[in-house]
Amino acid sequence: MKTVKCPRCGSAAEYSPANAFRPFCSERCKLIDLGDWAEGRYAIPVSTPPEPEELEAALEEAFAADSLSGASGSHEDDHLH
Repeated sequence: MKTVKCPRCGSAAEYSPANAFRPFCSERCKLIDLGDWAEGRYAIPVSTPPEPEELEAALEEAFAADSLSGASGSHEDDHLH
């Protein structure tokens, strides 16, 4: 018989079709875990996209920094013209 640690309480749980609650050790642990999911205690982290105003400000800042770095008047591709 293969045993695993119950993800809820850590006790040994039989991992076989004989254990209707696998990988949990009991119905109680299974229901507590289900309740945690239902309450939103488990969540996949998601980054929210920036607001249009934030995006515009970031682009303006990037363009300003780019223009400052080229302020000396030299351009790498001037030799092509």
